[in-house]
Amino acid sequence: MSTTRPVGGGSGASGAPGAPPSGETLPWTRNDGLVAVGAAALDLIGFTLSSHADLGYVPAAGFALLVVSALPLLARRRAPLSALAAVLLVNLVLNLTVPVSQHFNITVVVALYTVVRFRGRVVTAAATLVAVAMPLVGQAPPPTVVDVLANAATGVLVLIGAAVMNHWQRDIEAKRLLLADRAVADERRRIARELHDIVAHHITTMQLMAGGARANLAGDPEVVREALVTLEGSGRMALREMRQLLDVLRAGDESEDAPTAPQPGVGDLERIVAESCRAGLPTALEVRGDERPLPPSVGLTVFRIVQEALTNARKYAGEARATVQLTYEPDGLAVEVSDDGAGSGFGGSASGSGYGLVGMRERVALYGGTLETGPQEEGGFRVSARLPLKAEEGVLR
Repeated sequence: MSTTRPVGGGSGASGAPGAPPSGETLPWTRNDGLVAVGAAALDLIGFTLSSHADLGYVPAAGFALLVVSALPLLARRRAPLSALAAVLLVNLVLNLTVPVSQHFNITVVVALYTVVRFRGRVVTAAATLVAVAMPLVGQAPPPTVVDVLANAATGVLVLIGAAVMNHWQRDIEAKRLLLADRAVADERRRIARELHDIVAHHITTMQLMAGGARANLAGDPEVVREALVTLEGSGRMALREMRQLLDVLRAGDESEDAPTAPQPGVGDLERIVAESCRAGLPTALEVRGDERPLPPSVGLTVFRIVQEALTNARKYAGEARATVQLTYEPDGLAVEVSDDGAGSGFGGSASGSGYGLVGMRERVALYGGTLETGPQEEGGFRVSARLPLKAEEGVLR
């Protein structure tokens, strides 16, 4: 992690904020120019007021030298030490030329601040001592103890301000890296959930279809052919969805010319219900309420919940029937998958501590929804989820 980055974030590259017109480049940025102009303006105001008070007029030489002393600030970030040295030399000439007491002006403060921000402790200490002493050289009348203490206090304030800014920037950078790492971890968990859902559903279907085809080898060839067709389709679908998720992992490594297929959603529930029926679990789909468009992420969440629930019903419910009920509510979307089998629904654990249920809970919690799972009083297992939605166009709250 580096803290030697420009203060203010300006850029001199073409196309960046504050950059010169295309085809032209400048050795400084817009922010550098604004800082130099601002420092010069403040110094000129102070010089004008003090000159009127002490001399009754404003010396033209002093006015010009103050403007010149601000010019090195244009290079303060590329060459902090050189900029500070140039500022101090011009101010020394000013002290020797104009009979007005000059102390720690704004130009010196900005130059020293830049050195403290971008250089190490040894260089910072030496630069601060020089910056405190140089404005006192050549003054008429000679500087007093108050002048020395004022310069020293200003130097200390600059050191403290720069140290606070460095600490703040390091803290911001650390938080940014932490958020980036957290985002990567969240994405990995999301992909792990997707892969689990895909593998569990399609391989379970393929296993059941293969078993059905084997059992009917000496029987009805049409049943065998249908089972093999379903087996082939499930394998193709699993490969396609896994390829989409793997493309996410290597996004940015290489360009993909072929567009990826859209993620499944509510419109694919009929397909997954039909697959469940062919896999040996009679399943009915009920849709209630006024259908309306849903955000793709919500549709994918509903699809995965139904997919995982039906997969577990096929695994553990035994001889059973299942029902998928999708309800469009005014302020939400509810989905329920239930069966009347004898199994617990999640590998013998009524609490549902498996990865499938964990994935469901994380998906639902992501949208502020609720998930209820458990055995039913009349037998079987139920998975019920509700996602809050706005009434307008199914947009998430």
